[in-house]
Amino acid sequence: MALTPSNMLPLGTTAPSFTLIDTITDKPISLEHTKGTHGTVVMFICNHCPFVIHVNEGIVKLANDYQAKGIGFVAISSNDVVNYPADAPYLMKLNAQKHQFPFPYLYDETQEVAKSYDAACTPDFYIFDNDSKLVYRGQLDDSRPNNGIPVTGNDIRTALDALLNGEKISESQKPSIGCGIKWIQ
Repeated sequence: MALTPSNMLPLGTTAPSFTLIDTITDKPISLEHTKGTHGTVVMFICNHCPFVIHVNEGIVKLANDYQAKGIGFVAISSNDVVNYPADAPYLMKLNAQKHQFPFPYLYDETQEVAKSYDAACTPDFYIFDNDSKLVYRGQLDDSRPNNGIPVTGNDIRTALDALLNGEKISESQKPSIGCGIKWIQ
């Protein structure tokens, strides 16, 4: 498996709008619906990627810790489900239920949302402020499957804490690394 890093969308970019089907509720969910009062975390994930599987519990804990503080969360899967059937929407729903996702898990069938965010890998993380401007993009933390470093979410937690405290978020941000998004051919 080849490792793919984030493309690192320019800071200050306005969050691209979307409306996608939430695989948990089967209802359309928009970016506006997922926004928090203080900011929003947009995550590109999938069911089968070992890098995502490695951090699933960590992203659930992160969302549970920060949603009460006014941070919205949404996860999106944009993988080609014809060639990667483990990422099919009905399995996304089962995965979300298994891990008790406290956020919508949306299916980007056309891959247009992933392209608009310049998403490259799973997991890929973006934090937008309350004006929908990008303030962080990159890794959850330094943990990777089999590297022995525990999943803490430190990089995103540091950025979210700075956002909530009105402090400047460091522009020195490490790209996320994972499986490349499975693009439709």
